[in-house]
Amino acid sequence: MPIDTHNLEAVLADLRGATLAAQGKASGTTPEAGDADFSQILKGALEQVNQAQQNAHKITEDFAAGEGDMNLQDVMINLQKANLSFQQMVQVRNKLVTAYHDVMNMSV
Repeated sequence: MPIDTHNLEAVLADLRGATLAAQGKASGTTPEAGDADFSQILKGALEQVNQAQQNAHKITEDFAAGEGDMNLQDVMINLQKANLSFQQMVQVRNKLVTAYHDVMNMSV
C-alpha cells in the first residue's frame, strides 16, 4: 500500500499560506477578498492534525482487534505520519509563542 502524504501536504500548504498571509499583513498590505484569515488557516491545520491523530488511533484499534486488512507496516506508517504532523504543529505553536513574546517585549 503506498504512503498517503495528502494530509501532510495539506498541512504544509496551509502553513505556507499562513506564512504568506502573515507576511502580507506585516508589510502593510490589506488582504484581498479571496485571501484566507490567519486564524482560519491555523484552525484548519489544527483540524487536519486532529483528524490524522484520530485516524491513526482508529487504525491501531482495528489492527489490535483483528478487523480490516491493515498490516503492521501500514499501522506504523499511519502512526508516524500522525506523530510527525503533531510535532510540526507543536513547532508552529512554539514559533507563535516566541513571536508573541518578542512583540510583547518591544518598547513602544
